[in-house]
Amino acid sequence: MEKWWKNAVVYQVYPSSYQDSNNDGIGDLPGITKRLDYIKKLGVDIVWLSPIYKSPQVDNGYDISDYRAINPDFGSMEDFDKLLGKAHDLGLKIMMDLVVNHTSDENKWFEESRKSKTNPYRDYYIWRDGNAGKSPNNWGSFFRGPAWKYDEQTGQYYLHLFAPQQPDLNWENPNVRHSVYDMMNWWASKGVDGFRMDVINYISKPEGLPDAQLQADEELGNPEPLVANGHRVHEFLQEMNNKVMSKHRMVTVGEAPSVTTDEAIKYAGLDGKELDMVFQFEHMGLDGNENPVLGHWSDRKASLKDLRSNLTKWQEALEGKAWNSLYWNNHDQPRVVSRFGDDSNEEYRVLSAKMLATMLHLQQGTPFIFEGEEIGMTNSYFKKLSDYVDLDSINTYHQFVDKQHLVGSQTMLKYLAMHSRDNARTPMQWNSTDNGGFSKHEPWEHVNPNYKHINVKQSLDDPNSIFYYYQKLIRLRHELPVITDGKYRLVKGNEDDEAVYAYTRKDENTTLLVILNYTKTTLDRDYQVPDNAELVINNYPDDKGNTLRPYEAKVYKY
Repeated sequence: MEKWWKNAVVYQVYPSSYQDSNNDGIGDLPGITKRLDYIKKLGVDIVWLSPIYKSPQVDNGYDISDYRAINPDFGSMEDFDKLLGKAHDLGLKIMMDLVVNHTSDENKWFEESRKSKTNPYRDYYIWRDGNAGKSPNNWGSFFRGPAWKYDEQTGQYYLHLFAPQQPDLNWENPNVRHSVYDMMNWWASKGVDGFRMDVINYISKPEGLPDAQLQADEELGNPEPLVANGHRVHEFLQEMNNKVMSKHRMVTVGEAPSVTTDEAIKYAGLDGKELDMVFQFEHMGLDGNENPVLGHWSDRKASLKDLRSNLTKWQEALEGKAWNSLYWNNHDQPRVVSRFGDDSNEEYRVLSAKMLATMLHLQQGTPFIFEGEEIGMTNSYFKKLSDYVDLDSINTYHQFVDKQHLVGSQTMLKYLAMHSRDNARTPMQWNSTDNGGFSKHEPWEHVNPNYKHINVKQSLDDPNSIFYYYQKLIRLRHELPVITDGKYRLVKGNEDDEAVYAYTRKDENTTLLVILNYTKTTLDRDYQVPDNAELVINNYPDDKGNTLRPYEAKVYKY
């Protein structure tokens, strides 16, 4: 089957934050449908919807109570069918979010499972006896606290790697697997064009569920090294491919924390046996805290040296073997221009957003754009804990400040302002009217106060906006085969440059030279650009040759 997704670009929509059509403060499916023309104008090919299934919304829809129903906050199945129909009429494909490592505790499978030890659904989940009055092992949840919850009805514990309301499915049970495949085929038969699979590399748990290694002073261990890339995960995904993906013309991307390049080649090999690509997180960890106990909670900026080295590693390791996903942003990550760029003033915000877009979109792989990235939306920089909605942010604050006293309150608030998932989830900024044109009702999440000057209307009215720059990058990807198929190489001597990132993409006919100033300093660099080179995209109105201005990006073709 042809790999049509190779030169496609994906746009992620976070439904509750995109557009509210009925003014209840929550975005919905009719709101997305209304905005599909805007998404089409950007030029993308695929729209990825974060979960829209029926859910109690303990974890923003990543706790699914019914895989074949729409969350009433978002509308009805009829609304979904209209969205899908209009998207297809516009030539856009729809990719659903698939969350099958765990369900909601309100899912009928779990409600049956907890009734008795002999219930037919008991083995759909991971139940264990306690260990001397404590949890079965020392695993901690990724959302803080133990990863086990005691259930009085049957006197056993169930595993939940995330919130207690998100029990993990038991993929060792073939009935679980085939129930999932049936559901996926049901959506595919409706016309859905693909799936993004949430933490899909966690589905194979280790035999015997051994204790995790403890860091100093820890009571609970991090289970990730034990559950990521488990011993049967490739068997399960090949079975899924056989039962589902191979029967449809679809695209699949697996979220795979802790994945290595070697593992990624197994998941996303060009032989097409499992997934089309994976999301890896190495570049997302480059600005983490120097204290490993604090993880990604910090306020430092990743160095260009680290960033270039990591992106290059993935480009080179997967070349000719597997396919990269390219992303800066998603619903779990802070805003790229605030994180890797510079939002300290308007000029630098625009220039650095375009520079970072160039860095990513000229590499090999499928680029993903998160809603608002294309207009340079920034972090919200909330000032107090009560501004936050995200469960992980709130739990982490209490854990690090109130329980463990690892950091002071103000330091933790600084870390949240930089890294909280709420930064991605503030409502889309459509115009300068109340609530950024998202809703006439107070939104479920605060609107970023800068919506008055950073919004879609302003972007569409300005021919030099970040929006039109993204539009041009997408057009170049569609027009120049070298962006999809050309080899990636660092420019000789660029490996240790602290300020400039320069690389080429090359095929038999074309070379692209990409030059990126990662700093706000004016620099001088000579890359011996040929006289016949054509400047195909740049973020300044002119070209000063070897002089690189703050956050300058330019791409030559020859």
